[in-house]
Amino acid sequence: MSRTRTRTRTGPTTARGERRAERRVHADYTGGVYGSMLAASVVIGAGSLGSFPRTELVLLLLLTGVVFWIAHVHAQLFGARLAQQAPDRRVVLQVCRDEWPIVKAALPPAAAVAVSPLLGLDVQGALWLALSVAVAGQVGWSVAAARRAGASRRLVATTASVNLLLGLLIISFKIVLTH
Repeated sequence: MSRTRTRTRTGPTTARGERRAERRVHADYTGGVYGSMLAASVVIGAGSLGSFPRTELVLLLLLTGVVFWIAHVHAQLFGARLAQQAPDRRVVLQVCRDEWPIVKAALPPAAAVAVSPLLGLDVQGALWLALSVAVAGQVGWSVAAARRAGASRRLVATTASVNLLLGLLIISFKIVLTH
């Protein structure tokens, strides 16, 4: 059976395009919220960096995101799924894609640290910028998730507020730990 393409007013339709559209509809932003909180926690824990603190923090953020992504992929594939069926290549790739927001959430704070010298920030300023970006990402991912789920404006505002409060709690830990 060959794959056929039909032209509609919106453009060509393929099985691949339909799968992409389906993934967008069912996108789960939990990993993004989680990854942003993880990035904020990494920034807090990065109190004693060595000779190249910015480089070390960028690497720490990215590598921690990747390690947690691998851990989540492993847990998804070999936790619940293994009991149901042995994962095939398609399932492995789908789980890798589903969990990728954990890594994506580490990119903005890492980029903030990388550009901090251009903004004239010292290392402490870079840490605060990265923490702020991580918290903003956490709120942004939660809002995106609520909107994608069709939540009411009130529920979107509630999830944004809860995630902002969680972010502020993380920031308060930073303040307590550094003073």
